[in-house]
Amino acid sequence: MNRELWEGNQAIAEAAVRGGLEAYFGYPITPQTELLEYLSKRMPELGRAFVQAESELAAINMVYGAATAGARTMTSSSSPGVSLMQEGLSYIAGSEVPCVIVDMMRGGPGLGNISPGQADYNQLVRGGGHGDYHSLVLAPSTIQEAVTLTYNAFDLAEKYRGIVVIAADGNIGQMMEPVVMPPMRQIGHADRGWELSGAAGRPRRIISSIGLDPEVMERINARLQARYREIEANEVRFAERQTEDADLLVVAFGSAARIAQTAIREARARGIRVGLFRPITLWPFPYQRLAELAQRIPRLLVVEMNAGQMLNDVRLAVGPQAVVSFYGRTGGQVPMPEEILAQIGGMAPTPSTNGARAIALL
Repeated sequence: MNRELWEGNQAIAEAAVRGGLEAYFGYPITPQTELLEYLSKRMPELGRAFVQAESELAAINMVYGAATAGARTMTSSSSPGVSLMQEGLSYIAGSEVPCVIVDMMRGGPGLGNISPGQADYNQLVRGGGHGDYHSLVLAPSTIQEAVTLTYNAFDLAEKYRGIVVIAADGNIGQMMEPVVMPPMRQIGHADRGWELSGAAGRPRRIISSIGLDPEVMERINARLQARYREIEANEVRFAERQTEDADLLVVAFGSAARIAQTAIREARARGIRVGLFRPITLWPFPYQRLAELAQRIPRLLVVEMNAGQMLNDVRLAVGPQAVVSFYGRTGGQVPMPEEILAQIGGMAPTPSTNGARAIALL
């Protein structure tokens, strides 16, 4: 297998192409514009559809249209752009059509800046738009992992007829690493019984998210919730490092987890037994495994590039059985290994009486 040096945004774009992407619609926004630029050349080369839309609102509705026709379709954006897409994403979820979204998160709120962030967590894992829906949210911490997750995201979207989000940040999009690219998949699929492929010779099909009759709308919701339970049963993903003997556990995702690994190595060198738990699926969140670890690891340090959003899911997972501390940087600031190391070294050796420590923000 040949390893090639790729920039993150371009690697994700190529992985999507090789995963069977047939139609891309997007709008430039830093720090993901290189992804769009790469596809603006690559997709026409292969005879596939590329459209630079006039806005993120237009892009997500173009995705919606292509998805209803059964095409493997994708858009990419960054935090405020994904905010604009929420209505369209809710319509897509309600219509039960598959698509892939790449969110290269940046500092906020508001327009914020172009530095990396992780403050889209709640927007992505709680649905974001109106209604009771979920997206399957995958959080890579390396470019290789981003490539693999993107390549497989289209299969997952089609399996569950829903939205799959690649939740990365500006670090992943802008850095360069050696990558092994997957093989090119052949485009083409049989009629799956729902897409709008022309009604000649068969009854017409209608795809819509409107359910004016409350009973009909409730049946749609029941079907969606059953599908989400299936995802929760089959698609939970996480990674662990040095948890076997740990008496302190760092919980982090994406770039924050990657940075925390350096702090953990130094802490281990100083005789502090620290492990790392990294959720790969932000939804569904790996509640069960984290709860199991908390039964024997009494102290947890959650590290995020936000003010504490995954922190809430960690607390839900472990309950009162472990002390949960938090360290975060906001607004596009990235936590440094020495900062995380200081938090590890400064954690109390015994649980505090209130079961949690105060937020530490620089």
